[in-house]
Amino acid sequence: MTKQPNYRKIYEDVLKFKFPEKTPYCQSILKKEKLSTLDVVKINAIIFSKKNENTFAQNQKHKSYDLPTILEILDYQKKHKLNNSQVAKNFKLSRNTVAKWKNMFLVQQSKKEI
Repeated sequence: MTKQPNYRKIYEDVLKFKFPEKTPYCQSILKKEKLSTLDVVKINAIIFSKKNENTFAQNQKHKSYDLPTILEILDYQKKHKLNNSQVAKNFKLSRNTVAKWKNMFLVQQSKKEI
């Protein structure tokens, strides 16, 4: 079992000490009982909204998603009837990553059902 950082506490402190004006925009996310990986990505985008191309490229290299988040992204794709490119653009991913996830998780699930 791996321990995860307490993102709620981290972001509450960041909002309190550095960006108090952005607190109202983040309250709906911080009120959740458990923050998902997508919640962390959303709140990070709200707080640190300035787009520095170099920083953005560095951060993209270090993103990782857990299984529930991947399945949530794939469910979003199915619910909104989007293709891989549209989902990738929406979540700032590579379309190849989306295709790989679909192959790994959706094809595996259908094989288990058979």
